[in-house]
Amino acid sequence: MAAAPIWIPLLLGLLTGLGGTEAQQTTLHPRVGRIFVHTLDHKTFLRLPEHIAVPPTIPVTYQAHLQGHPDLPRWLRYTQRSPHHPGFLYGSPTPEDRGRQVIEVTAYNRDNFDTILQRLVLLIGDPEGPLIPYQAEFLVRSHDVEEVLPSTPASRFLTALGGLWELGELQLLNITSALDRGGRVPLPIEGRKEGVYIKVGSASPFSTCLKMVASPDSHARCAQGQPPLLSCYDTLAPYFRVDWCNVSLVDKSVPEPAEEVPTPGDGILEHDPFFCPPTEAPARDFLTDALVTLLVPLLVALLLTLLLAYIMCCRREGRLKRDLATSDIQMLHHCTIRGNTEELRQMAASREVPRPLSTLPMFNVRTGERLPPQVDSAQVPLILDQH
Repeated sequence: MAAAPIWIPLLLGLLTGLGGTEAQQTTLHPRVGRIFVHTLDHKTFLRLPEHIAVPPTIPVTYQAHLQGHPDLPRWLRYTQRSPHHPGFLYGSPTPEDRGRQVIEVTAYNRDNFDTILQRLVLLIGDPEGPLIPYQAEFLVRSHDVEEVLPSTPASRFLTALGGLWELGELQLLNITSALDRGGRVPLPIEGRKEGVYIKVGSASPFSTCLKMVASPDSHARCAQGQPPLLSCYDTLAPYFRVDWCNVSLVDKSVPEPAEEVPTPGDGILEHDPFFCPPTEAPARDFLTDALVTLLVPLLVALLLTLLLAYIMCCRREGRLKRDLATSDIQMLHHCTIRGNTEELRQMAASREVPRPLSTLPMFNVRTGERLPPQVDSAQVPLILDQH
């Protein structure tokens, strides 16, 4: 009975967690070639009443993936600055992504470990309105991608860009973090941002100012470290710091020529008077080539072996020839030295003379007395007492 109060809170927490994993479903309609941004707000996942604000101290993280797959589609990205900030799903679908896609988003409450699952049904269709053949991409170094994804900064950027591209209505096509385009992570210094690429399109041609910025002369000045050519007032400053050396313009108003599809032929070349195909090769006997290839090296090796054997064995002088070439006086002298040496050795081996006294273990130089061998020479003093 004492364990009952312990299990009751655990069961209640388990039931609460199971109830929190009920999947919410939301239907969205992205358009091909247009920016799609969906905000993952804490209030939506925490299920708080409308009159209660979300406490800023509740950390929530998200994990999103395509249903049945471990990752998101290739056109969709996810970002979140910290658990205390909202998350964003953003991207621009391509024509190959038309159709229905289901994105599963799991929210994790880092305080009570509660999880909530939400399904986003994306019905990707064709864009509405006129075509947008004129597209321009800008690198904004003063912002991170999370700061541009909300609608307010994006609308402010389009409004400010209208001063440079006055003709027609501007539409936001895509937003990409500079880190996804090979940029480096900035140092943790105040004012340093990651940077973001913003692609804008319009049905009207580019203005003269934008054409001058993207001209080859302007790129040449940027390569030399000089500011680019900008003939109009920068209406994006000071809120948006644009890198004008990284502005790219794409004109899709002129259709690209269709690639020629090669037609398969019958495999027979046409008659060409300058092409003379080789005739049939006559039969050849390779026995002679094989014999030459094998026998010539063997004969050369045999000749070298015989020459070396003649030099080493047949060219030796011999002892008899050396003795005949030596004078008699030199030979007699040599034999006398050898004979005398042998005689001295024999005499030294057979001599019976006593050993010199100086070589004995103990010898008295004054008296000439030798100690008996049974006396321990270690106990006898070196100098005897004199009487």
